[in-house]
Formats: sequence, C-alpha cells, structure tokens
Amino acid sequence: MNLGFSISSAKADYTGSVDFVKLWAEASALLRSVIPDNVYYSWLTAVAANSFEHNKFYLVTPHQFAVAILKSHQKEIKEALCKVCGKDVDFELNFDAEYCKKYNEIQKKEAAKQRPSLEDPVKKEQELADGSMQMRPEVNLNLKYKFENFVVGENSRMAYAVATAVAQKPAQKYNPLFIYGASGLGKTHLMQAIGHHILFNKPKLRVKYVKTEEYINEVISSIQKGGDRVSRMDKFRQKFRNVDVLLIDDIQFIESKERTMEEIFHTFESLHNNGKQIVITSDRLPKDIPTLPDRLRTRFEMGIMVELTPPEFETRIAILRNLAEKDGINIPCDVYDLIAKNYKNNVRELEGAYNRISAFAEIDGAELSIEYVKKVLNCSETEEALTMQTIAQAVADYYNVTVEDFLSPARSQKISSPRHIVVYAIRELLGASFESIAEFLNKKHTTMLYSYEKIRDELKTSRDLQHGVEEIFAALK
Repeated sequence: MNLGFSISSAKADYTGSVDFVKLWAEASALLRSVIPDNVYYSWLTAVAANSFEHNKFYLVTPHQFAVAILKSHQKEIKEALCKVCGKDVDFELNFDAEYCKKYNEIQKKEAAKQRPSLEDPVKKEQELADGSMQMRPEVNLNLKYKFENFVVGENSRMAYAVATAVAQKPAQKYNPLFIYGASGLGKTHLMQAIGHHILFNKPKLRVKYVKTEEYINEVISSIQKGGDRVSRMDKFRQKFRNVDVLLIDDIQFIESKERTMEEIFHTFESLHNNGKQIVITSDRLPKDIPTLPDRLRTRFEMGIMVELTPPEFETRIAILRNLAEKDGINIPCDVYDLIAKNYKNNVRELEGAYNRISAFAEIDGAELSIEYVKKVLNCSETEEALTMQTIAQAVADYYNVTVEDFLSPARSQKISSPRHIVVYAIRELLGASFESIAEFLNKKHTTMLYSYEKIRDELKTSRDLQHGVEEIFAALK
C-alpha cells in the first residue's frame, strides 16, 4: 500500500488547511532519516496535522498507543518542526477516533487498488522464476520465505543485514553464518530468503537446504540399509558436499548424535575449505548445545553469530499490517493494537492469530471489529503497553526498592541483584537491545550483557530466583 499517498489524502480531508499540513509533511520527510524505520513506518507516517495555533502544532494519530511510543522521539519531532518553520515552535500529539475511522477507510481503498493484477508483468516474471526453482530437484525451499516479506525491526535488524550481505556475496564474508534465537522468530525465514536470493540472482550456484532432523534420518538410513554401505555413504556425503551454499536448519537437534556430528564436521570442513557458504540456525548458541564437540563448536563460531529476539510492539504491528495488506484486508487500528499486545512471544503465534481472525471473518462474513476479534481470539485489551519503566517498577516493587535505585551507581547486593533482573526481564519481555537497556538504566552496554547472562544462568539452578521472576512476569501480564 502506498501509505504516503493515502495519509496525505487523509490529512487534506481532515485538516482542511494547506499551510500547516505542508509544513508537517516536510517535517515528516526530515524525520525519515533520524527515526528508526520500524517506528517511522508503523507510527509516524500515520500522524496528521490537525491545526496550528500560537506557534504550536496539534497533531493527531489513528493509533491509540502512538502517543506513548513517539514520546521518546519528542526531541527529534520538535527539531524537525522548528527547522521547516524557521522558528521555535512546539507540538502536541493526541489520539483521534474520528481520524482513526477515516484512516481505516482510506487504508481499505488503497489495499483494494494495490492488489496485484494477474497480468502484471513483474508478477509474471517472478512466478516464472518461482516455478523454475520448484522444478530444480535440489531446491527444498518454501516460496513464501523471501527477504521482500520479512518485516525488519530492532529485534532483527542486525540478523537481516548480515543475511542480505551473505545472499549478495556468498562465501566472501560471514562464513559460516550462525543465526540463533527462540522458536518462531524468523530464523528459517531468513535462512531460506538467502537461498531464494542466490537462486534468483546467481542461478549457476547450487543451493541445498536441509533440516537437521532430516539430515540425521539420512545418516541413519545410509548406515542401516543392506548392500554396499560404503557406496551409499559416499553418495550421501556428495549430496551435501557437492554444493555452493548449504543451509542447515535447527542444528541443536544434533545433540548426542555422535555419528551425525562426525558427518557434519567433515561436511563443514569440505565446504569451508573449498570456499563454499554455510548457514546454520539454532535455538541457542553453540556453547549451549550439550555434547557438541569443541571442534564443531569452534567452527560454528568462527564466522559470525547473530541473534533474533522477540519482536517489540512496533514490529508486531508492522508484521500484522504487512499480512493484511498482502491479503487486501482492512483491519482497524484498535484491532492491530489488541493482537500485538496479546501475542508477544514470537512471529509464528502472531501470524496464527491473524490467520484465525481473517479466516473466521471470511466464513462468518463479519467485520473485524474489536469486539468480534476479542471473541474469536478469546483475549482482552490491556490498560497500557508494557515499557521498560513499567517492568523496572514491577521489579522495584517486588524487592522493595525504587527505580531511582536502579539508575543510581549503587552496587550493594540489595540494588544490584534486582537490577540484573530488570535487565533480564526487559530483554525477555520486550526484546529490547542491550544498548537501549543500558541507556535506560544509565549503565554500560557490556554490563547489561553480563546482567542478562547472569540471571539466565542462575534461573537454571535457583528455585527462589525462578519463583521471583515468575511472580514479577505474572504481575506484568
């Protein structure tokens, strides 16, 4: 959807004034380079100028939570407005229900316009390319997992950048690439997107994607079958070593599989020594996979390791919008907010919630109202979005200290231990970067990493800590 066009139209209809609308449009264009993409496209592009009185812009948004989210960017917004006005001005941003209704109507119209035509030559070319890939026996990729439909947020920015670099120049840098993170965060999507990009842009390269469980089964099958086992094993090895790009998904399942680890080691050596690209995904770091031999661990770690964390609220909204726009479905702003607030852990459950409401609405012929979606998903609205401040306050309340204590240089056990838990909780619940947590707590980035890993490790053995963290998390839900 061309959001810039639709929102510009909404501004013209809603404000009825050209001057301050144009000034806001110019300021918004300036903000494009200073505000993160996930915040800019999810929240700022929908903001409209309602009026300008006494050197103050009155801005409106169709998103209920945009006011709180954009609060951290007040300085940048004010500076952009002052620059385009050539003088000192101020602004105020508020949610507006009437504008929300008009915004949703325009979204619906734009979605209908943007539905691709079957006669679209670009689409036809892509379909032919996809069909060509499907006919190649060595390709084992899902056609929906491409870079074009991967929504990038703060939780995935680094992983996405490295993955695209690998796709553009395989085996030239970042080899091997090791992508890790919990289930449902997009590891397989990024890995297969690398494969698709290479097949489409470098069709002479041989790409092989395999799940670790399938690899293990093939090893077992090659050993157990009767006949010439040596010949069978040689054929099996060539299948994975006679490629230019090997994509191995969910390597954690290799745990305790000694023969498979031996095969993986020699396959890795063969490919890497011959300048071939290797991409691996896992739900944990190599050092956290039990029984993994040091010779494999060090090889997995010799390239670059990038992490995917749970998507933050803004990215969850962007993911839902991307799905709706692709399907040409109009979803009200408050419904986006409701789903994003109730499905926080991973992309997979977020997509599951979207698929459920869209399927039910199609079957019932119903509008996707907030009440209808609540009923279908059996969920409710939360009073306020979870923030670093609310998490820190919950930890402070539990341990009978203050948030100010966390921000202070105090190092006593009474303060430092709960502070470690604040870092862990923010990382787990919001998927925030260590840099942003460090900025919030006024501490060094390396200290935040230490705090997170300390609590993560202690949770494995300390029942008291487990109980405390569970109670804090429950209080925040």
